[in-house]
Amino acid sequence: MLFFSLILTSIVCYNILRPLQPSSLIDIGFLSQILPKTPNTAPKTCDYSYGKWVWDETQPLGRYTEKCPLLDPGFRCQQNGRNNSDYQKWRWQPEGCHLPRFDAKDFLRRSKNGRIVFAGDSIGRNQWESLICMLIQGVSNQSTVYEENGNPITKHKGFLSIRFQEYNLTVEYYRMPYLVFIDRPPENAPKEVSGVVRVDKLHWFSTKWVGANIFVFSAGHWWNQDKTVKRGHYFQEGESVNMTMDVMEAFRRSLNTLKSWLMQNLEPEKSLTFFRSYSPVHYRDGEWNDGGHCNLNVKPETDYKRLNSEPRNNILMYEVVKQMESGKRNVQFLNITYLTEFRKDGHPSSHREPNTSISAPQDCSHWCLPGVPDTWNELLYAKLLATGFKTRRI
Repeated sequence: MLFFSLILTSIVCYNILRPLQPSSLIDIGFLSQILPKTPNTAPKTCDYSYGKWVWDETQPLGRYTEKCPLLDPGFRCQQNGRNNSDYQKWRWQPEGCHLPRFDAKDFLRRSKNGRIVFAGDSIGRNQWESLICMLIQGVSNQSTVYEENGNPITKHKGFLSIRFQEYNLTVEYYRMPYLVFIDRPPENAPKEVSGVVRVDKLHWFSTKWVGANIFVFSAGHWWNQDKTVKRGHYFQEGESVNMTMDVMEAFRRSLNTLKSWLMQNLEPEKSLTFFRSYSPVHYRDGEWNDGGHCNLNVKPETDYKRLNSEPRNNILMYEVVKQMESGKRNVQFLNITYLTEFRKDGHPSSHREPNTSISAPQDCSHWCLPGVPDTWNELLYAKLLATGFKTRRI
């Protein structure tokens, strides 16, 4: 029995630490659901997260352009000087099936009189803006789509709400990189603590979510040493600061805080929740603040050996999804990590928003729009179709 346990532990560790692969040696629990399956072990329903990128010259046709009025300047890579548009001509092809064609009018009809909430880091804003521009294609008069409070669409705003007047629909974004609350350190905190991440206290933005129909949560890019303890931001639970808590343990506890709120405040028959998986970054020859770059990438990655290992963030989010499912909640894991890992060519890189200093770091974490996040929203739409989602029914 001990021997068997050692073998099983070794296999699990191997799956976690190895580079992402289109196949695994053995399917074990949630790992088999996060890591893409081989064609021989494909589930009966389509696994949209596993497939390949195919060149498609027609891909930009019928799609929104950088002229979308609600697009952040930082994502308009062509207008910011990028002279290669090939990154817009790759289409995601799932293994053994096809993604449903994104139908903006159908999406809007299904969401009529509803609310869609995106909450998380700025990569979530990337996806939010993508969906807005995709949905605008389905309205007859674009002037009826506007930010409710008159705010400009910029990454510097913490809360934005776009109203689609024809459909009485709002698509909202809440900037909360850790999902939980960021606070000043308590009076008795050590001097090296400049701020705290309250892992047991959800951000106050959550008070605005009650009554929403679709939730898309994203987190992960701020859950690392550089953006927490190395900046003097430690983790607080209760009244005291924990100086030794591991970053991923803090992330797990924060997800449990979010889960508790969702379980207590959402009516299962009236809401659908998605946890979107980690969006890979593609800095080469250094980190974001150490000369890392991606401006030389003009095609998707083709070498599987260069794919990064499965981030632990995904495993922790997937665990929360399964726990909520067991509590009879409508929740799904939106797995975009594998398909996105290939797209090293889709970042703004040096083509950042106007007036950015020439010495500023390249952006190899966010995405040009139109671009890769459009595919994430195609997966989101496919999952809505699969559940038969319609606001008028719930």
